[in-house]
Amino acid sequence: MAKSIVSAVLEKLSSLLMIPGEIKHNFELALALEEGMGKVIAHFQDIQSVLQDAESKQVKDANVRNWLKKLKDVAYDVDDVLDEWNSEKLKSQIEKEQKEARNFPLLKKMRNSISSFTFQTILYYKIASKLNGVNEQLDSIATEKDRYKLGLEKVVEEPRRLITASFIDDEEVYGRCQETEILVNMLAAENSSGGGLKLPVISIMGMGGIGKTTLAQLVYNHSDVECHFDKRIWICVSDPFNEIRIAKEILEAFKGESSNLVGKDDILQEIRSHVSGKKVLLVLDDVWSEDATRWEQLKTSLKHCSPGSRILITTRNEKVAIIMGTTSPNLFLLNTLSLEECRSLLSRRAYYGRTREESENLDDIGWKIAEKCQGLPLAAKILGGLLRFKRTREQWQNVLDSEMWDFEEAEQDLFPPLFLSYYELPSALKQCISYCAVFPKGMILRKDELIKLWMAQDYLKGVRCEEMEIVGEEYFDELHMRSFFQDFRGDELDSDIIKYKMHDLIHDFLLVLMKTECVMLVNHDSEELKLDLSCERARYGTLIRKEAAPTEPNIFRFRKLRSLLIDSSYHDTSSLRLYLPRLFDQLTCLRTLNLSNGLFRNSIEELPDEIGKLVHLRYLNLKNNKKLKELPESLCGLCNLQTLNLKWCDSLKELPCGIGKIINLRHLENDQTNLSLMAIPKGIGRLTNLQTLSLFVVTSNSDTSSLEDLQNLIHLRGLLKISGLGAVCDVTEAEKAELENKKGLRTLILDFTISKGLMSNRWQRDDGRLLEALRPPPYLEELEIWWYSSPTISANWMMGLTKLSHVSLGYCLHLKSLPPLGKLPSLESLYIGGRSRVEKVSVEFLGVEREEILAPSSSLESPSSSVIAFPSLKHFEFEFFDLEEWEDWVPLTSREEHISIMPRLCSLTINSCPKLKALPCYVLHNTSLKQLNISQSPILSERCRKETGEDWLKISHIPSIMIDSVRIQVNCSSVEEFGVLQFQPLHSSSLSSNFSQN
Repeated sequence: MAKSIVSAVLEKLSSLLMIPGEIKHNFELALALEEGMGKVIAHFQDIQSVLQDAESKQVKDANVRNWLKKLKDVAYDVDDVLDEWNSEKLKSQIEKEQKEARNFPLLKKMRNSISSFTFQTILYYKIASKLNGVNEQLDSIATEKDRYKLGLEKVVEEPRRLITASFIDDEEVYGRCQETEILVNMLAAENSSGGGLKLPVISIMGMGGIGKTTLAQLVYNHSDVECHFDKRIWICVSDPFNEIRIAKEILEAFKGESSNLVGKDDILQEIRSHVSGKKVLLVLDDVWSEDATRWEQLKTSLKHCSPGSRILITTRNEKVAIIMGTTSPNLFLLNTLSLEECRSLLSRRAYYGRTREESENLDDIGWKIAEKCQGLPLAAKILGGLLRFKRTREQWQNVLDSEMWDFEEAEQDLFPPLFLSYYELPSALKQCISYCAVFPKGMILRKDELIKLWMAQDYLKGVRCEEMEIVGEEYFDELHMRSFFQDFRGDELDSDIIKYKMHDLIHDFLLVLMKTECVMLVNHDSEELKLDLSCERARYGTLIRKEAAPTEPNIFRFRKLRSLLIDSSYHDTSSLRLYLPRLFDQLTCLRTLNLSNGLFRNSIEELPDEIGKLVHLRYLNLKNNKKLKELPESLCGLCNLQTLNLKWCDSLKELPCGIGKIINLRHLENDQTNLSLMAIPKGIGRLTNLQTLSLFVVTSNSDTSSLEDLQNLIHLRGLLKISGLGAVCDVTEAEKAELENKKGLRTLILDFTISKGLMSNRWQRDDGRLLEALRPPPYLEELEIWWYSSPTISANWMMGLTKLSHVSLGYCLHLKSLPPLGKLPSLESLYIGGRSRVEKVSVEFLGVEREEILAPSSSLESPSSSVIAFPSLKHFEFEFFDLEEWEDWVPLTSREEHISIMPRLCSLTINSCPKLKALPCYVLHNTSLKQLNISQSPILSERCRKETGEDWLKISHIPSIMIDSVRIQVNCSSVEEFGVLQFQPLHSSSLSSNFSQN
C-alpha cells in the first residue's frame, strides 16, 4: 500500500511544479517552495524503486514493517499539505469569480484583492515550512533504506507458494460429499456433454484456504473418474504460468520419463501425438495467470484427445477461469463448510489423544471455536492443531477470546495463503481492499457506498479520462472476482441492489496489514477507551458507540485521521452535539466522516460552523438524522466535498444558500426529504459534476432554483424526483431542463403537487403540456407520475421508452382513461393507485391498434407474429381509495381473441374498487398467474369465493388467492417457487403522506 501512496503523492507533486504567479516576485518564498518540492520528489523517486521489495519483506521482517510505516506517515503528511494547497487555490478561484459577478466598487475590489494576496502569501510560507520538515524526515528514512539493504524491484523475493500433488488422505477430509458428487458427474458421467465444447474446462473457484485443491484431489482419485479416463494428469501450476514447464510435465506423464526435447513446438507436437485418441483428464491446480496467450497454444495441442476429455482447474479468480475457457455452467463456486463439518475437522486434531471425559469437558468451547473458523477448512486445521497442545478449559477459553492474528500459527500458516492473493493485486486494488479494514467485522457492505468511500480517499484515479465511479465499479468487480468479497443477499426493497460481506479471516488479515494505520474504538459500560500509543498516528478510525457518553473525547488523540466512521447503531447522534465543535476543530485531516444515525427518532439538530475547517473533507454522511433542520453556510466552503448524504433527514427545511460553491460535489443524496425540504437554492446549476440529485423541489419563488437550473447537470444518473411541478406556470422552463440529455437517468418521478402536497386550483393548469415538455432520456427504466391533473396522459415520448420496466400512476385525480401501456415491450410492473375518474378500462389500454384487432388469425404468418399486449408484465396492482366510478374492465370480443395479453403475469392486486363487476377472461384464464389478491371490492370478492363463486372454477388454478385479507388457497410448492410478493411503487411513501393531507 505504501507504493500506492507514494505514487499518488509524486503525481500531485509533478502537477504543482509550476510556482504560483502571485508569489513569483517574492524570490525567497518562490525558491523555498521550488527547492522543497524538488527535494521531496527526489526522495520519493529514490525510495519508490525499492518499495515492492520492502512490501514483500514486511511479512517476515518487523524492521522493514516499521520503516514502511514511517514512510507512509510522511507520504500522508505530504499529501495533506498538497491537498491544502490545492484547496486554497480552488477556494480563491471560486471567491474571485463570485466577486467579479457581484460587480463591487473598484475600491472594495482592491481591498479584497490585497486581503486575498496577504492570506495566500502566509499560506505559502506555511507550506514551505512544512515541506522543509518533511524533507528532514525523508533524509532519515532514506538512510534507513540503505541499512535494510532493500533491493530494486527486479530482485524482489516473492511469497512462498506450496507445491501440490494429487495424493490425499480421505480420513482427513470432512464434508464435500455433495460437491464431489457434482464434480464427478461433470467430469465422468456419460450424459455430461461439457456444454457442447470439444475440450471443456471446469473451474473450481474460491478464496484461499477454502479447500479447492482438496476437492480437486478427491475428484481426481474418485473411482468413477479413474475408470472413465484413459489418462489422468495432475500439474501444480502456481505462479508464474510457465507453459514450457507445464508442457514438459504433461509429456513426462505420458512417457513415464523425462523428456530431452527443448523447443516449445517439438514438445507440443509430441503432446498432440500422445493425447490423440485418448480420453484425458488434466488437472491444473492453483492457476493465477491472466495472460491468455500463454495458455492458448498448449490447449490447442490438447484438443486432439478423444471426446469426453476434460480439463479441471482450481483458481481464486473468476477472471482466470474465464480466460482459461470456462463457461458459466462449468464454473463451480466452492462455498465454506457447514458448522458441523468445520467442527468435525477441528475436533479430529484438537481432541487427538484425549479421553472421552476430557473431550466432553471441552466440547462447548470447541463448538464456539469452530464458529470462529467461519467454515474455512484451513482455519479449522490450524486452530485444531493449536488446541491439541492446550490442556485446560482456561487455555481453550483464551483461544476463543483471542483474535486470530494473536496466534503465531495463524501468522505462519493461515495468513500466507491470504497474503498471496493480496500480493497479486495491482497497487490500486491493494489500497482499496486495505481500506476495508476500517469496517467492523461482519458488516454488510453496499457496493455504491464503498465506491464513494474509496473515491473520498483518492484511490480512483482513472485512466483514459474515465469517471471515478466507473473505475470504482471495475475495481470492486475485480476484487469480487478474486474472492475478497462474498455475495450476501439482495436488498429487501430493491432486488437489484446486491450487498456484500468479507469473510472474517480476510478482515482479520487486513487488520494485520493495517495494524498501525487503522484503529477500531469501542466504548462500553462507560469504561475508558484503552488506546495503543503506537496508533496515535492512525489514518483510519471507527468509533462504535455502545455508550452515549462520556468516552467520545478520546477520539481527539487521533489527529491524523483521514477517515472516521462513527457507528450509532446503539445510541442516537444527539449526544454527539457536545463534541462536534471540538471534533471539527482538531481532526482537520478528515476526508471521510460518517455521522449517520441509527433507526432512532432523536438525533443532532444542527451542525456547528466549525465543520468549515475540514478543508480535506470529501464524504459527509448525515443519513437518518431526523431532527436535523438546517446546514451551516460554512459547509459551502468545503470545495473538495464529493458526497453529501442527507437521506431521511426529514426535518431538513432548506439547503445552505451557497451550495453552488461546492463545485466538486458529485452525489447529493437527499431522497426522503420531500415532506420537509421547501426549495433548492439558486446556484445548484453550477454543480456540473453532479451525478446524484435524488430530489429537486420546484417553487414559484424567484429566489430559488427553477427547472431551468437542471439544464447543465448533464451527468445526472440513477434516480431523479422532481416535486412541486404544480408551481410551474411556464412550460418553456420544463423544456429548458433538457431531461432528455441526461442519458444516465434510469428512474424519473414526477410529482405535480405544489409545496407540501397542496392542491389549490390545480385543475386550471395544463399538466399534459408540462408532461410532454419533461421528455426523459430514451433509456429510462422506471417512471412514476403523481398528482397529475389532466384527464388524459398522452405524452408522445412515453411509448418510445422501450427499456421502461416499471410505471406508477398515483392520485391522478382527473384522469378519465388510461394510456396504452400495453405497447411498452419491457414493462414488468405496473401500479395504478390513489384516486381517479376512470370508469372503464378498455381495449385501448392494451395498446393494440385497430388494424391488429380486426386482423383475422388466419392472416397471421406464424405464432410468433401474434399480437401481444403487455408482453413482459409480471406484477399488476390497482389500489384505489373508494374508486366509485370504475365499473368495467372490458373483456376481449371473439374478433380479438387472437391477441395475447399479459402472458407472463405473476401477480394481480385489486384493492378498493367497489363497483368493478368482473375480471376479464384474459386475466381469469391466465395460466402464468401465481398470486391473486382482492380486497374491499365486494362484487369481485363474491364472484371469486372458494367453491361457490361464479368465477371460482376459472381461477382455481392460481396457487395463492387472498380475498379480503383471508388466504383461501395456498399451493405451498408453487408459492415457494414464486416467492412472497411485496410489491410497492418506488414512491409509495408519498402516497399515504399526501393522501393524509387532502
